[in-house]
Amino acid sequence: MIRITTRTYSHHDAERLRLSGVHPVLARIFAARGLTAPDELERDIKSMLPPSGLLHIDAAAVYLADAIAQNKKMVIVADYDCDGATACAVGLRGLRMLGAQVDYIVPNRFEYGYGLTPEIVALTAREKSPDIIITVDNGIASIDGVAEAKRRGIEVVVTDHHLPGDALPDARVIVNPNQPHCGFPSKHLAGVGVMFYVLLALRTEMRRRGLFDADSQPKLQVLLDLVALGTVADVVKLDANNRILVAQGLKRMRAGQMHAGVAALFRAAGREARRASPFDLGFALGPRLNAAGRLSDMALGIECLITDDEGRAWAIAQELDGINRERREIEAGMQDEALLLLEHIDPRDNRTISIFDPGWHQGVIGIVASRLKDKFYRPTITFAPADNGMIKGSGRSIPGFHLRDALDLVSKQAPALIDKFGGHAMAAGLTLRAEALDAFSAAFERVGQQWLTQNQLERVVETDGVLEDAFYTLPFIALLEDEVWGQGFAAPVFCDRFRVISQRVLKEKHLKLQLERAGQRFDAIWFGHTDALPDFAKVAFRLDANEYNGVARVQLMVEHAEPD
Repeated sequence: MIRITTRTYSHHDAERLRLSGVHPVLARIFAARGLTAPDELERDIKSMLPPSGLLHIDAAAVYLADAIAQNKKMVIVADYDCDGATACAVGLRGLRMLGAQVDYIVPNRFEYGYGLTPEIVALTAREKSPDIIITVDNGIASIDGVAEAKRRGIEVVVTDHHLPGDALPDARVIVNPNQPHCGFPSKHLAGVGVMFYVLLALRTEMRRRGLFDADSQPKLQVLLDLVALGTVADVVKLDANNRILVAQGLKRMRAGQMHAGVAALFRAAGREARRASPFDLGFALGPRLNAAGRLSDMALGIECLITDDEGRAWAIAQELDGINRERREIEAGMQDEALLLLEHIDPRDNRTISIFDPGWHQGVIGIVASRLKDKFYRPTITFAPADNGMIKGSGRSIPGFHLRDALDLVSKQAPALIDKFGGHAMAAGLTLRAEALDAFSAAFERVGQQWLTQNQLERVVETDGVLEDAFYTLPFIALLEDEVWGQGFAAPVFCDRFRVISQRVLKEKHLKLQLERAGQRFDAIWFGHTDALPDFAKVAFRLDANEYNGVARVQLMVEHAEPD
């Protein structure tokens, strides 16, 4: 069941925004997303929250500045997704700009699993001999790994954004906006954002020590293309601070001021950097980087981002593109198998879905969970076999069901079920013994029954209501495209009643339409939908500028439609 609804908004806030110079339609759109004042729309880098608000960041800056002065060897231990790869690249590039001796290592997810494990510490010590380990996009749950590093005489600086467990690792310093007692207003920094903030604080400390001044200091803003890519790809909420980081990164991309690897990924994806959008980062570049960590080795993705050789970057980007195509094929097969498995049960009878297949690929289960969640609108965890009789799960959730908290509740109610887990509200990972799957599924379903109402299991297409006739235009579309939309700051979707003039199925997968309202006709397309519409329909749509033979025309991208 899918319902079309219209967002409510404060007319007072919308009017305040309009009077400050915001376009009247954008004013109500912003008000519907909780904005109350014009300063929340700032995109200037000077409007970023100051680093000093992050707990322990000054201590991290002092420690790292001392380490650089003493020529200590640092090794970054990265996570194997796009956020981890960009955070690693930002850390490597930024620390080297500031004079550090730094290398990196990224765990192979199939051999070592996630995070700073004791095994990764042993590998890092053996291969890199560091004085200091810096974690990026991981580490907040690595109690045993940090203890092993200390046992070996290696200090650990944890930079992470994941939610902590009941205990914190005994690291030299931890920078994480979500750790206890951290008053940083933005709890939604991605791992790459946390690393960028650490670099800003470190540069300030080194400037304080007289190593350079404001004119001669390294220009860390050159890293913002990488910060934007990791932030969007990790699907963190685009709050005001993250929107500044993303806007600044997109600005650099559109101006051609991006790293060789980012430019190569645009080219491999067939996208134009001069028109870079959050959509490109989340659905074109991000998946190509993520594919390396899913099927191969994320070191390949990191190498793409840290090389300054355009030829090498292009060669790696092409390899990543090939891996991504392979990932799509594996994913399609797994999704078909999942739907066959689910034929024996009606997922709509349950609040949650937990599903396992012995032939599934660990690297792709998260994407399959996301697809099943979208199809059935239930919190979904898909499992694949791991070593030693264990299975690994990757979960995706729906609004109103905090996935990591749900796993935490299961682990408290049945302590022996889950071996380990971690994550966020909308995505999480876990490891179980294979024989515990049925018991886990039942326990997870009980949490679903407790927390989710039937109404929450109905997909809602939220719209911004009717769009006034005057704004079905290319200039208005350009105005929308200039904003940073994404997770937690949804792109506008409008809704109105249309007459269906014509419709036909395109490539056996999509519905191509011509719609009419108020005497105006519009081309429209509904991707992934083939069922015909009646003569009149209520249509929820996004505006798009469709370019064909060098001529741009307004096109409606249908999100949902129902008889009217």
